[in-house]
Amino acid sequence: MLMSTSLLALMAPAAQAAPNTIVSLTFDDGNADHVAAAAKINSLGMPGTFFVPSGFLNVPNYMSSAQVQALYTAGNEVGGHTVTHADLTQVGADEAKRQVCNDRANLTALGIPVTSFAYPFASINAQAEQIVQDCGYNSGRGLGDLESHIAGTTGFGFAEDMPPADPFVTRAHDQVDSTWTLANLQDLVTKSVNNGGGWVQYTFHHVGNTTPTAVSDPLTISDALFNEFADWLAAEKTAGRVDVQTVNQVIGGPAKALVAGPDAPAAQTTGNLIKNPSLETPGSNGSTVPKCWQTGGFGTNTPTFTRVAGHMGTLTASQQVQLAGYADGDAKLLPYMDLGECAPSAIGGHSYKVSVWYKSDANSQFVVYYRSGTGAWQNLTWSPWIAPSANWAQATWDTGALPADATAISVGLALFSNGTLTTDDYELYDIAGVKSFSDVATSNQFYKEISWLSNNQITTGYPDGTFRPLAQINRDAMAAFLYRLSGSPAVPANAPTFSDVGPGNPFYNEIRWLASTGITTGYPDGTFRPLAPVNRDAMAAFLYRLSGKPAISATAPTFPDVAANNQFYNEIRWLASTGITTGYPDGTFKPVQEINRDAMGAFMYRYNLNFPKGM
Repeated sequence: MLMSTSLLALMAPAAQAAPNTIVSLTFDDGNADHVAAAAKINSLGMPGTFFVPSGFLNVPNYMSSAQVQALYTAGNEVGGHTVTHADLTQVGADEAKRQVCNDRANLTALGIPVTSFAYPFASINAQAEQIVQDCGYNSGRGLGDLESHIAGTTGFGFAEDMPPADPFVTRAHDQVDSTWTLANLQDLVTKSVNNGGGWVQYTFHHVGNTTPTAVSDPLTISDALFNEFADWLAAEKTAGRVDVQTVNQVIGGPAKALVAGPDAPAAQTTGNLIKNPSLETPGSNGSTVPKCWQTGGFGTNTPTFTRVAGHMGTLTASQQVQLAGYADGDAKLLPYMDLGECAPSAIGGHSYKVSVWYKSDANSQFVVYYRSGTGAWQNLTWSPWIAPSANWAQATWDTGALPADATAISVGLALFSNGTLTTDDYELYDIAGVKSFSDVATSNQFYKEISWLSNNQITTGYPDGTFRPLAQINRDAMAAFLYRLSGSPAVPANAPTFSDVGPGNPFYNEIRWLASTGITTGYPDGTFRPLAPVNRDAMAAFLYRLSGKPAISATAPTFPDVAANNQFYNEIRWLASTGITTGYPDGTFKPVQEINRDAMGAFMYRYNLNFPKGM
């Protein structure tokens, strides 16, 4: 007997409705413990999305390139997270583009199509969002935009819309940390299912205490809790109440063409390579860490970083670290390890000379990191121990040759026991670009100061390779020194001229710049007298004006041979108040004595310590 088609339809089982909630399990930072987490969810038929900073690959406690490739082969998604986990709102546009675009390029080079991005620290602004889009991603994930048990999230909504209103700032719940319970994890799904559904993105960092970083990281969830949650979620999936998909499966769209980030600045071989070397420019948003610097450290200890008065007194700033509760590891201040905005560029195979002024009540040592061509930063070497010093002292060390693939260097002074270390006035030079003078021996009382002049291209010496330290310095050479100390700025087209300084003078533009700034007004007869020697009182006036004519303390020192009616009386007192000069052992200043080139180098070196250029 034949049944009608309509009767067959009535007897067939009803098709199961598609679940109203899609879950994505995402994992940030490329931590090594993600391998086991992936194996767990994959064994239950669920994929994950792993947001990986490519600069962390093949570094201890992080995944290797091979492990990331294996994740993708197993059906998981690999997404971008910047090269070095940079806060995109705190860097310039070029650095942000390098971080976002180059990370995608590095991961794609492993044979992995990359379409999804997660903002480090969930730090997002309009510029960052546009850069993620411009670098070829299809989406970008935020954090903390949906309701959970975390205080302050009530009313945010239980799930993201599908499709999201803005795929480049997709809404997600707060990141999972050690305070979360199984009920907290389950609630994100059940509340979404019971309130109309949508897209639920979980964000995990560490799963299990399998690495030293996980043990001390509050963003760690235990293996047991993670496995229990994964089993529960798989059961919900089997029951048809949810589906588990990667971010790419939810967003859709093919992998777009790669976009290259801007080139990093070319490595220089002359001058101090460190940006903000005297720590004067503060960090943004009230940070206690100076701009272009970062704190570092490892192990079991409690460091406290503080901005304090600097090497030359209250006019400048320095950085102090106090270490307590020490069991192992260290704490240090380092030039920021990025892709070119702050990190000193370097050349593979070159050696570098580093120096820093410091005070410490415990041993310390230099530590060196280098950046490879892919943007990954690695520890290279350590210096011998540096003895404590109750007073400011200068530590100097040669790093030795960098690896052939090095593109940048970061070096700082590390404290590795309970104690206090204060540092200031960092210098880093490519030894290949350092010039010495045949007539300035290391025993010269101003060897350090003259070397600093040369290293920073304030002087190139004479064609015969000499510096002539005991020769008098003339006014035109003084103009050149001050001009270079100021960074060789552009000279205004309308800068004043002098009747005795023509375009043929080797320091014509430097002298015109000096006049344009008001550092010199020349003589009443309209001349500059370029070949006249510089006296000590005139030198005080030049440096005072260069610093912007600051107020002079009523308690500034005086000298018995500098009367109040001396035309440069206040300028000389200011010079003494800064420590740029202490006068002679007999208490005099000798204002009309002509200055030798070596003494001029010393004055300029001390001036720079007091009034360093910020960035």
